[in-house]
Amino acid sequence: MRGSSFWRSKRGVFLIIVLLILVAAGLAAGWAWKHRQTHNVRGSASTEFVSTAAPGRKRTRVIASELPWPMYGLDEQRSRLVSGTKVRPPYGTYWVYKAKSLLEFPPAIAYHYAYLPVERGYIRALQAWDGKVVWSRKFNACIAASPAVAKGVVYESLLNPCSQEHTNKPGAVVALDAQTGKTVWKATIGATESSPLVVNGVVYVGSRNDKVYALDSHTGRVRWTYTTGGEVKGAAAYIAGTIYVGSYDGNVYALNARNGKLRWRASAENRLGGRGTFYANPAIAYGRVYIGSTDGVVYSFGATSGRLLWARRTGGYVYSSAALWHRTVYVGSYDHKLYAIDAATGDVRWAFKSNGAISGSPTVLNGVVYFSTLKGRTYGLDALSGKRVWTFTDGQYSPIVADQRRAYLVGFARMFALRPR
Repeated sequence: MRGSSFWRSKRGVFLIIVLLILVAAGLAAGWAWKHRQTHNVRGSASTEFVSTAAPGRKRTRVIASELPWPMYGLDEQRSRLVSGTKVRPPYGTYWVYKAKSLLEFPPAIAYHYAYLPVERGYIRALQAWDGKVVWSRKFNACIAASPAVAKGVVYESLLNPCSQEHTNKPGAVVALDAQTGKTVWKATIGATESSPLVVNGVVYVGSRNDKVYALDSHTGRVRWTYTTGGEVKGAAAYIAGTIYVGSYDGNVYALNARNGKLRWRASAENRLGGRGTFYANPAIAYGRVYIGSTDGVVYSFGATSGRLLWARRTGGYVYSSAALWHRTVYVGSYDHKLYAIDAATGDVRWAFKSNGAISGSPTVLNGVVYFSTLKGRTYGLDALSGKRVWTFTDGQYSPIVADQRRAYLVGFARMFALRPR
């Protein structure tokens, strides 16, 4: 009997120790989870916020010209804001192009053509009014970027062959005649999925060999390079002589557009497990740079100073690049929500819960913000209130581009031309 009591008492002590260990582990996990999260930082309209530097001031002229959507994100600031058009839901389907391969990125629209990148290495020029293919070029490389169009030339970034691993393999930028598809030049650089930015005769792209390249738009000659601490997958943005780009080293860089010299470097917040990385491209307005990170945070930095002005945490990765309108930053998250965030303070104005994770970037078109989910649905929301006004049963990444008459929606392997009813 005494032996039995002894073992019962030892078992009780053992159970207490196990319980204490479990409690301690739970507290440690809670502490670790808390310290893995980036804290919200609230901003102010009185600090480096230029209300007169709103996006879209030149959009009416752009949308009515021969270059209604010349590059990814529409303009040099990557604002994704369209005005000067009456395109608005409800829509009817005008024509459908079947790509038979993944369409991850939207086309550029110029000269009444849609220049469509197809993941398995094709660039195709489709007539905007009927979807007929005018020319098609096949490259021995995967394509994971929208083209840019300027002065009769289409510029596209190329990864290495689809059968190879992408990291640290050679890639290229190609320049094609916009009317015929013939090669103007080809520049071999690191493998790149960075949508080209064309400004003042220079093509700017990032690459998987950690570099930002500035190429002469006429010859493809390298004017300068800048090496970051990680892969540069997103597109660059530009304003007032400065190039802005995010890197997988957890930093955003502001570079002199003329010579590539560093103006400033800003970081995602340190946390347990390291900093987040930047896949999204910067969007610029109001004297600020807005960019999301894989740490689930949307950041606002001063465009001139690089100072962190606000940080807003979401519940998932932020691969989505921002759209800007009406002093609001629109951005999607892997937590299934599209957020409308005050551009000055970082306060959430509204959040819309969708049917799946949001990886691609939204577009604001005539007061409606469009985005797609990885579950294959595209939403159109009233940009002021967040109320749903339209849905479409296709689309996964960056869905909508537009010209004066039509919206073009990129689905998983089809592109739709939509015309207002």
